[in-house]
Order: sequence, then structure tokens, then C-alpha cells
Amino acid sequence: MSTERRAPLDRRRVADTALELLNEVGLDGLTLRAIAKELDVKAPALYWHFKDKQALLDEMATEMYRRMAAEDTSSPDDTWQERLLKANRGLRTALLAHRDGAKVFSGSRFTGIEHAEQMEDNLRLLTSAGFTFAQAVRALTTTYLYTLGFVTEEQGVVPLPGERREGFDLGDRARMLADYPLAARAGTELFDNYDAHFEEGLALILAGIEARRGAR
Repeated sequence: MSTERRAPLDRRRVADTALELLNEVGLDGLTLRAIAKELDVKAPALYWHFKDKQALLDEMATEMYRRMAAEDTSSPDDTWQERLLKANRGLRTALLAHRDGAKVFSGSRFTGIEHAEQMEDNLRLLTSAGFTFAQAVRALTTTYLYTLGFVTEEQGVVPLPGERREGFDLGDRARMLADYPLAARAGTELFDNYDAHFEEGLALILAGIEARRGAR
């Protein structure tokens, strides 16, 4: 009989295991039963910590945020543009670290208040740069929603680095749309070079935010 002592089962351990399993099975295949099997416990044991799958997703999103915050490269000397660039690049990296990472994050509710410190700093920076409070909030949420939506679409094509979903071969798409040359040509802009396209889109949004600064 094994005398090895297992680590106690708590919310964070369950979330860590779920994030590891997510890369293998994706969000649709991530069930409490599958996670329990991975932890070598019975499924009902998880219900002591999470009442349903959404509660688990909330904790997973919170853990993703904790890991992202640990890699934060922001500085007190950042301009507001630098801060938004760093924050959204960091968010994209965190989401891309997991299959369906953007779907897990989307609509989830943080289970702690760790995010409040970063939000407070960012709002203070934006308002001190001349934005109204409402504009500062919109700047944060608009860039956040852009990144979340961008990565959701990106992972619909490239679930993990080196993978590509069937149906997104650019050559096949171009041949299928041969009678629509501009639509065919758009494939490269839509479904390739995601790093460059993300940066271009984020720059467009920052330019728009700058144009609205101080407007009443």
C-alpha cells in the first residue's frame, strides 16, 4: 500500500490541473469528471470547491491573470501608450499559452481582487495624462476587448503554436475564391501573420484613443 502523501485538494490546485488539461482536450472536452480523473479523486470532491463549470472557469481565468501579472513589465515611467501596449501584449501572451485561452477568459469573473492594483495604476496614469475618467475607463476596456476578440479569432485558426485548423489552408482558400480575387487575396491578411496584424490593430486603436483625449 502506497504511503505517498498527496497534495491537499484546493481551488488553486484544481485550476492548475484544469489549465494543464485544457491544452490536451480544449474547452469543450474539459469536464469536472476529466479533471477529477487527472487529480485521482472522485468528481463529487470537486463540488466542494466549485459549484459548476463556470465557477471553475472563473478560477482558471483568475489563475491566468495571476501568471500574467507575475510577468508584468510595466514601469512607473511608462507613457500611457507604453502601458496599454505592454498590458495588451501581456494579455495576448497569457491567452495564447492555453488552448481556448481566450474563450476561458471571456465572460469570466475574477475570484479575487488581484486585478484591482493594476487597474488603479492604469487609470491613474491615463487620467494624469489628460483623459477624463470615463475616457480612461473606455481606453482600458476597448483595448482589452480588442485583444480578447483578436485572440479568440486567432485561436479559432491556430489553437496552439504549430497547429492549424482544417479549412484554413491559404492556398485552398485562394483557389476556392478564384472568381473573387480581392476576397482571395485577403486570406493572408485575415489568417496569417498574426503578430504583425495584432500590433497594427492595437496601434490603430491607440491612435483613436489619442484623438479623443480631452474631447467632451
